[in-house]
Amino acid sequence: MQFHPRPEPGAPTPWAFPAPERGQLPNGVTVLRCHRPGQQVVAVEISLAAPLEAEPAGLDGVATIMARAFSEGTDKLSAEDFTAELERCGATLDAHADHPGVRLSLEVPASRLHKALGLLADALRAPAFPDGEVERLVRNRLDEIPHELANPARRAAMALAAELFPPHARMSRPRQGTEETVERIDAASVRAFYEAHVRPATTTAVVVGDFSGVDLDEALADTLGAWTGAPAAPRPATPVTADDTGRVVIVDRPGAVQTQLLIGRTGPDRHAAVWPAQVLGTYCLGGTLTSRLDRVLREEKGYTYGVRAFAQVLRSTPDGSGTGMLAISGSVDTPNTGPALADLWQVLRTLAEGGLTDAERDAAVQNLVGVAPLKFETAAAVAGTLADQVEQFLPDDYQAHLYERLAATGTVEATAAVVSAFPVGGLVTVLVGDAAAIAEPVKALGIGEVTVISS
Repeated sequence: MQFHPRPEPGAPTPWAFPAPERGQLPNGVTVLRCHRPGQQVVAVEISLAAPLEAEPAGLDGVATIMARAFSEGTDKLSAEDFTAELERCGATLDAHADHPGVRLSLEVPASRLHKALGLLADALRAPAFPDGEVERLVRNRLDEIPHELANPARRAAMALAAELFPPHARMSRPRQGTEETVERIDAASVRAFYEAHVRPATTTAVVVGDFSGVDLDEALADTLGAWTGAPAAPRPATPVTADDTGRVVIVDRPGAVQTQLLIGRTGPDRHAAVWPAQVLGTYCLGGTLTSRLDRVLREEKGYTYGVRAFAQVLRSTPDGSGTGMLAISGSVDTPNTGPALADLWQVLRTLAEGGLTDAERDAAVQNLVGVAPLKFETAAAVAGTLADQVEQFLPDDYQAHLYERLAATGTVEATAAVVSAFPVGGLVTVLVGDAAAIAEPVKALGIGEVTVISS
């Protein structure tokens, strides 16, 4: 038998996050374009400066209904015809609203980009917002709310937001509105919100894909460039306050066999110099199956299928004074809620006392930096990240330099960042579970005052 030599790995190809080309259409629409050879499915992200905090009082959820209604017809096409034309392009169009604003996401084959951009531009320029379609979207949203309240993870997120932020702050309330506020939304309120906040001067379009054979300048000029609207002054951001006093809130679910955990506090946004170290340290704490939390709670104790630690940006401002969320989430079986929390707090204490190891830091860097080329293999992934940077007022090369900073972050720096991010005495703990079974064991831990609320 003849054995052939084992193939040797080739030299790694240098990689960097794609750099976009920034420009502006005559009507004020900012355009970021990124040519990605071979990406025949083009991704387009439209960022509208219509943040949740701009929603009128008592109409929480109107931004979400508006976002969903963009695909419900224009001055030229009915809802059915608009959908049919998208399908003929082989395109998909999604939209959602969040604290930074409203985002529309289009994916389409490069050969049909011009036509699809025309449909998207018509939806932005002259949405119909038909009374009947808006009423249907409102009913659909009202049908979703009971399911969200029944979902332990969603219910925990709602409770944590309500605990961290004062009631008058938009961040304290569900992003897509409550039953009370959504019921008040009609086509007139959707149109009023659109007229007040959607215009070309405050819109950014991110276009990523293979533009070979595509006259992108012409396509943009004929579509998004034909949209007209009044200029607008930048909207001032309301200062965010939060209460991170250590305490426990139990959302009572009598008879629940599992307890949903969500432990969090507020933190900085991605402008902060500590962000790369915080990302690295948080990954070591709970970013993967081999992280500290999983090693103890999943592998050693068998309390859970997995626990994750993460940081996410809630809202950014041009001056860098934005707000992020630092959290640990997972679920455990009801009888082991107390022991699991005790071990989780012990992991945090041990981390503060002994710090991360060099091996943990090295593995985290390899996982975060090494897999980046795969993470951004598609045009949609690149476009989404560029649109995030736009919404968070970050420079266009932020993501590229983030990987450089991650690779340069040392073990001591990552330890200091994660210990500061998750202080044992400054975390709000939300538990969705059977209060009768878990309240006393949790009180015995001494991690904060325990309050029980109904689900």
